[in-house]
Formats: sequence, C-alpha cells, structure tokens
Amino acid sequence: MSGSIATTDVHVLGAGIAGLTAAVALRRAGREVTVLERAPALAEVGAGIQIAPNGARILDALDITVDHVVSEAIHLIDGPTGRSLIRMRPPGDFRMCHRADLIAALRDAAIGAGADLRLDATVERITPDSIVLGSERVPRERLIGSDGARGAARAFVAPKYEGRFTGQVAWRAMVPAPPDWPREAQIHVGPGRHLVVYPLRGGTVLNLVGVEERTEWAAEDWSQEDDPANLRTAFAGYSDGIRSLLAAVDSVHLWGLMDHGVTEAWTRDGVTLIGDAAHPTLPFLAQGANLALEDAFLIARHLDDPAAYEALRRPRVTRALAAAADNARNYHLRGARARAAHVALRMAARVAPDAMAARYRWLYEYDATAG
Repeated sequence: MSGSIATTDVHVLGAGIAGLTAAVALRRAGREVTVLERAPALAEVGAGIQIAPNGARILDALDITVDHVVSEAIHLIDGPTGRSLIRMRPPGDFRMCHRADLIAALRDAAIGAGADLRLDATVERITPDSIVLGSERVPRERLIGSDGARGAARAFVAPKYEGRFTGQVAWRAMVPAPPDWPREAQIHVGPGRHLVVYPLRGGTVLNLVGVEERTEWAAEDWSQEDDPANLRTAFAGYSDGIRSLLAAVDSVHLWGLMDHGVTEAWTRDGVTLIGDAAHPTLPFLAQGANLALEDAFLIARHLDDPAAYEALRRPRVTRALAAAADNARNYHLRGARARAAHVALRMAARVAPDAMAARYRWLYEYDATAG
C-alpha cells in the first residue's frame, strides 16, 4: 500500500520486525497507524533468525504464523576438532525461521489489520511537530521510531549517541542443508571466532553466521557483499564438516559489529524508540528480534505513557545486552582458558546437560503479553 499519508494517530518509522509488529499491536488497540519505510519494497537480505519463547508468545498473541523449524537442541561444539561440548534441550518453544518469511507475515498482518504502509518514504528529518519527507512536511503527534541505530528517529531522540566498533565482524550466508542435518542451533566455538549454524525452511537450507575478531573496521551494513573466500579463510582451522559447508557458500554479506549499548534516552517530543533504535543488540544471544517483538507489543499498551514503557523495558534489555556480551567472550576463548572451559562443559553434559540453558530462564520465561 502506498500513496499520500492519511490522517493518523501514530506514525511508525521503519517496516522491520519491530515496526510491523508495533503496527499490528497498535491497530489491535484501536489506533490509526501509518508505517513509513524508506525501501521501495520489503525485500530482506537472506538471513535466519531464532524466535525464542519470549518472542514466540508475542507472535502467538497477535495470531501471526510463519514457516519455521522447531529447534530440538542448542549444541555447543569445539570448532577446530568438531567435538561435541554440550547439547542442551531448549528451555521452551524455539523457532528457527527466515527473516524474509517473518517480515512477509508481519506485513500481511499489519495491512490486514488496517495499517497504512507507505513504502519509498525516506524521512529526511524529524521536528518536534512534523516529519519531513523531501518537500513534504507531515504533521505528527506520536511517532514510534523503529528505523534502527542509525535512523532518523534515534538521531532526533539521541543525536549525540555513538556506537563503538567491538573489534569483531560477522558474515551471513546460506547453503543447502545436507541430508538429515539435525534440527538444532549449533555454535562452533574457537579461538577468536565462532560459527552459528541452524536449519530453515523445512530443513532444506542452513543459515550460517560467522564472527571473527579483528582490528580492521568493516562498515556496519548488512548489504556489504564480501568474497566467500574470506569467510573460508577465517575458519580454515575448523573441522572438515564445517569446511565442507563453507565450500558451498557462493554469496556472503559482511558487517562490522558495533556496540551501541542502551540509548540513554528513548523518548523526546512524542518520539519513542523501540527495537534496535533503542538498544541495538549484538548477535551472541539470538535476542535482537525477540526483544524487538517485546518492545513492539508493549509500546502499544503504554503508548500514552512512554516513561512507564521505558521504565519497564530498560532493566530487562540492559541485562540481555550484558548477557550477549558475556557469550561473545566465552565463545572465543583461547589456550588454557578454552581447555578448562571445555572440560567443564563436557562434565556438565554428563551430569546436568540442561543446567546451563536454565540460567536464562529469566530471559525465556518472560511473558510480555501477561497482564
């Protein structure tokens, strides 16, 4: 749907996971909603996402269904040797799906609920009472900023807030799945790097996310293409099985991982940030999409009291971002520390394999739809 912007109660800036979910939730709450998206079409770079139980509850509450593979395990593996370290049952309903499939389902739900979706709408700037799109100045009251860490909404709410390069880059790629590939999320850990592998679309393809420590900065942009040979070189010391997977990669995207932390302010003059605009999340806990889903559902409930929304969300997302940073360090251990950690994991696998996953009950058992 496109065209002129109709009279609206709430503008949502950005038609990603957070923005489209917010549009659905806001329409269900009786709000008139216009979603502004700068892209001419909702096309996504091929990538997978993991919907944890806390995110799945939001989708279920909004009656949004998307094709997914149910994860049967979270499996940590020593990357160089291919030796299993610990295989844990997921603490709840974990779904592995293609980002494009989720975006399509959210788009259809938003339009079906009556949201006005305007594509090819580039917001040049936000003022205290309007949105500027080229020569068009649109009056506005409430605006939900879900256009990411470098979007117009965050620039308006927190113009001086900057991220820092973490010293890590990430590749994303997809390859055909070998026959009988297990329906689990695998994390192949190693010195200064790790590789996440899990199946999508009925188990026919594998999503690959490789992370490497380096001093050289790479542009923070999912659309930056890279030579697959660079990905293969980064994991040349990994097991034969992983090298075979990487040999099948014919297209890969690279971006630099930035630590933006939690933005110091989420609301200014009727503009409230959600998702990555409020708290860009590093990919070490698979929570970026899940926290965005929670935000979107709860902003619809607390639209008229953004201070209450922020007070509710800030402690939880701060804790989640800290847990993700801890994982980044643990996945990349070297030398004696790595050997000691692997011994401990193998012992835990024999005695209490699900105990480690249970540490994150505070994260996964949270129900934003309650109350």
